[in-house]
Amino acid sequence: MSFLRRLRTPVYQNTGSVARDHLASERTFLSWLRTGLGFIALGIAIERFNQLDLVALLGPPSQHTPGPNTQPAKAEVEKDAEQKTKEHLLVGALLGTGSGSIAYGTTRYFSNMRMLERGLFKPAYLGAVGLSIAVSGLAGAVYVEALRERNRKI
Repeated sequence: MSFLRRLRTPVYQNTGSVARDHLASERTFLSWLRTGLGFIALGIAIERFNQLDLVALLGPPSQHTPGPNTQPAKAEVEKDAEQKTKEHLLVGALLGTGSGSIAYGTTRYFSNMRMLERGLFKPAYLGAVGLSIAVSGLAGAVYVEALRERNRKI
């Protein structure tokens, strides 16, 4: 029963900046939620996009259709496996970053609500720093890998 009691929203007198503070906290929570959902959607989109056989879809129609006995070269299979591993790491990092953003935003929102009830406020540096490091790390890793891939082709 105490769990249900906690779910009830308290009612405050709208004096000073009480309503404004709570609404700002709610907007911040929604921003964390949007950010997390964006990362998750990007991860899912990359996973789905990588399941397509783009060479067959975009390449010129060939006269020779590979039969069931046609085997790809061993080097090609290893390269595909390495590429799939990299893609899975990227997708996992995106899903983890998105889930972490949602979890952090949710805990931060309820923490802020309790602090505002007492008339206190504590700025959050950890969340902004953590998300910045995660996004910078993801962007840097993708950039470095793109440079490596470009140099291999040259």
